[in-house]
Amino acid sequence: MNRPDISDLFRISNAKFTEWATTIHDYQRKNNPVFDQWCAQFPTEGFNFLPISFFKSHRVVTQNPETPQQSTTDSPTIFTSSGTSQQTPSQHIVSNIALYKQSFVSGFELQYGRMDQYCVIGLLPSYLERTGSSLIYMVDYMIQRGKPGSGFYLNQYEEVAHIIKQNEKNGIPTLLFGVTFALLAMAEFLPVQQWNQTIIMETGGMKGRGPEITRDELHDRLLNKFNGANIHSEYGMTELLSQAYATNGHRFGCPPWMKVYIQDPGDPKHWLPNGKTGRLCVIDLANIDSCSFIATDDLAKRFDDGSFEVMGRLDFTDLRGCNQLVI
Repeated sequence: MNRPDISDLFRISNAKFTEWATTIHDYQRKNNPVFDQWCAQFPTEGFNFLPISFFKSHRVVTQNPETPQQSTTDSPTIFTSSGTSQQTPSQHIVSNIALYKQSFVSGFELQYGRMDQYCVIGLLPSYLERTGSSLIYMVDYMIQRGKPGSGFYLNQYEEVAHIIKQNEKNGIPTLLFGVTFALLAMAEFLPVQQWNQTIIMETGGMKGRGPEITRDELHDRLLNKFNGANIHSEYGMTELLSQAYATNGHRFGCPPWMKVYIQDPGDPKHWLPNGKTGRLCVIDLANIDSCSFIATDDLAKRFDDGSFEVMGRLDFTDLRGCNQLVI
């Protein structure tokens, strides 16, 4: 089975999603050995979802039969996850980096409009300190196309505040991507600001720099210091090529080529109804060259409009036999 034509993927309608997903599921079963063996070992009706941990232990690649491996002209881009030195990072082998660009640009602009209208600021020190971050790749792409003042900043909080103040004065919207601990450090350092045309896009994570806090607590602390700012959230990960955004800080909305389902953590064949908390499973059709069907380690609940809210992390202590594959 040859690689499906996905040239119209980012114009997909909701009515066509299941048809596209079924085609890609069949294609990946035939051309991705890891995914196929998982599906054979744990058969289920409908779509199968590969546990995200396999990106740490296996080479998760769907090989287009029309493109022999030995004749590949361009080396793949390999994105790696963050983690402690004791943890094995995930690796996402991206054979077509243009597809990643098209996915994050299309998804962002569907929600926020053209990215070149923003001054884009990255406050992402933990990501800048390592190589292979897909988030850094995305934000850097936005920075290169953003208004003057766009750039990555470490602890230059006064400079960031000055840029945003000038943007506010000149009617230029600012998009500030920030990891949790850096946003909190900036809030503690700066006096109260008035940011009426600024979106703070928190990407989560204390990265070992302090105790984890809830999203509600984080947003409250940011709003107490940055008056008028819009606090949004981004849901993305190394293993996905698409992102979901929460414009109200809680419910994430997916682009049309991405959908989520909620799985019973103890029974991968049982799907939970909307409003119930369980394991977040994601279909990201942009992942056609790796695996589009991923069971994450996040707990979440889905709502009737297809949005979802992340509730925490999955505890595998009581799970048995659902997360290992011997190849």
